Amino acid sequence: MNIGQLVRMANQIGAFFVTMPDQDKALEGIAEHLRKFWEPRMRRELLAFLDQHPDGRSGDVVLDPVVCKAVDSHRIALTPMKPAPSATTAASSDQ
Repeated sequence: MNIGQLVRMANQIGAFFVTMPDQDKALEGIAEHLRKFWEPRMRRELLAFLDQHPDGRSGDVVLDPVVCKAVDSHRIALTPMKPAPSATTAASSDQ
């Protein structure tokens, strides 16, 4: 997926949660939404973007600061786990 589209979607999520009076709850809400509703590939791409651009900026692509903060403070929860090898893969690698 295009990083510009991912950033735009993340910013929309951030715009919804930033209206919460408790900023910590807003950051948690953003991260939880990304964790629950974004597939692992999308989260990997967003995390890679922030690894390359810690300020959330790359040309016309700008991740809202509140989303940057939410992702940074919940990075472990947002990092997709590597899938366990399937039984077939494990069996074929043993041979």
